[in-house]
Amino acid sequence: MEREKLEVDVLFVGAGPASLASALHLSRLIREHNEAVESGAKSGGKLSDPTLLVIEKGREIGSHALSGAVIDPRAFDELLEGFDGEEPPYDSPVDDDALYILSKNKSFRSPVTPPPLKNHGYYVASLGKIVKWLAALCEKNGIDVFPEFPAVELLYEGDSVVGVRMGDKGIDKNGNPKPNVEPGMDVLAKLTVLGEGPRGTLTLQAERRFRLNEGRHPQIYALGVKEIWRAARKIQPGVVYHTLGFPLGTQEFGGGFVYTMKDNLINLGFVVGLDYENPRLDGHQIFQQFKTHPFIREMLKGGEVLSYGAKAIPEGGYYSMPRVYADGLLIVGDSGGFMNAQRLKGIHLAVKSGMLAAETLFEALLQEDYSQVVLQSYADRFERSWAKKELWKVRNFRQAFQRGFWSGMFHAGLQFLTNGRGIKDPFPTLPGHTQMKPFKEYFRETDVKPEKMVFDGQLTFDKLTDVYYSNTAHEEDQPCHLKILDFDICNNRCSNEYGNPCQHFCPAHVYEMVGQDNQLRLQLNFSNCVHCKTCDIMDPYQIIVWTPPEGGGGPDYKNM
Repeated sequence: MEREKLEVDVLFVGAGPASLASALHLSRLIREHNEAVESGAKSGGKLSDPTLLVIEKGREIGSHALSGAVIDPRAFDELLEGFDGEEPPYDSPVDDDALYILSKNKSFRSPVTPPPLKNHGYYVASLGKIVKWLAALCEKNGIDVFPEFPAVELLYEGDSVVGVRMGDKGIDKNGNPKPNVEPGMDVLAKLTVLGEGPRGTLTLQAERRFRLNEGRHPQIYALGVKEIWRAARKIQPGVVYHTLGFPLGTQEFGGGFVYTMKDNLINLGFVVGLDYENPRLDGHQIFQQFKTHPFIREMLKGGEVLSYGAKAIPEGGYYSMPRVYADGLLIVGDSGGFMNAQRLKGIHLAVKSGMLAAETLFEALLQEDYSQVVLQSYADRFERSWAKKELWKVRNFRQAFQRGFWSGMFHAGLQFLTNGRGIKDPFPTLPGHTQMKPFKEYFRETDVKPEKMVFDGQLTFDKLTDVYYSNTAHEEDQPCHLKILDFDICNNRCSNEYGNPCQHFCPAHVYEMVGQDNQLRLQLNFSNCVHCKTCDIMDPYQIIVWTPPEGGGGPDYKNM
């Protein structure tokens, strides 16, 4: 098929905080350079209005933005130095924070809030509103921002990235062209920046092509499941609580969070490490159990749920970050592992990574050299930055918890005293999916029945109900964006060895085993997919490949 081509100077894939901050900072650097050249304060030539383009697969900017957004403002303060009068749309400053330890029916407020969980000086915010504001600011400064542009493939000339290919439209579920078929556009760029979020499709392509993970530790992920509620009574905004304990055991990593916003909104969720042993562990169900605890139940009593979402979180830290540059290519934000698992914060690091990338892009445009010889200065800038210092202090944090909760707490304490080193540096890292045990090995019995939770529809909800609250929608008559490389493994081997854990770890009821007990087969309900990437991460055989669906498909998060 003949494809339309669009040529730009710099292309940013994914309209999250990293890409948008990078585009905005680059526009400022270009503007200030040209003004200095015009005034004679700087020698050399002007940059003649390079074209900057940000593309986003969601139906609108912010529709895929999910985060437990307590924001460290440091990076935004730096970003906005050149934009007088602009302020992020924070909801409220943090006025109270605490760590609660939960047993099955009791809660205990820790007398001391651990330093990583202290949030005074930070802000509660909606990430969706933040990225919409950033996108509007980008457009105000001459940057194009296009939603419903799903990039599915990197384009190369030799070993250099020269742009991306958009997904085809108008293909039916059997792969046949419909009357409205439209080949995906090729967007050609001198420089391409990947800010796709965790486990990005193009980032994975680049990692394999350029061996960007060579010498690095495997990435470790967690699943964050979240709901937004409107409380029945007036609540104080700016309250941030974290929890440990119920409903997790001591072999799993994770915890809950609650923070309050204006208009009586309560954001709450649960984070579960995706390196557990139990093949029936269900992150969505754990979150629903979390809400039944008296401490949480009382907050939500009489309220109503407004929104639901789920997202993978890269927690491996410094040693798990890939090489973030190649010829014609930079990687920013969650795609590059810029996330502090100890603080459960990454937005400020994403923004800072985007700014460091912008300074490197500016240098490449000035020199008209887009090779990794110039682009590797991005990694050098990171190594000299406060972002590196922050991640270096927690470089072994998440890995320590792969040996259990108490072992993790012991090592985390030692790491705090030794500036992140601990007993062993680097601490060994294991890929999460390799930690899952076969069904019979974990349960030791063959007749163990699945634990079934009864959802009351008022406090607790089944997966399909929560998917409704995520506003998820996909064009039904399109190719399934979840690629199973070998259905025989799913229907036979996985059923016998692991009991088909996909039906448990997916928080959106995408994977369903149907048929008779002795002849079960996998059915994909792909239209439920909330784009969390858990299946791509946690499948024990690594035969599930998540790919972008047609533009605009997926969740449409509100108030997130």
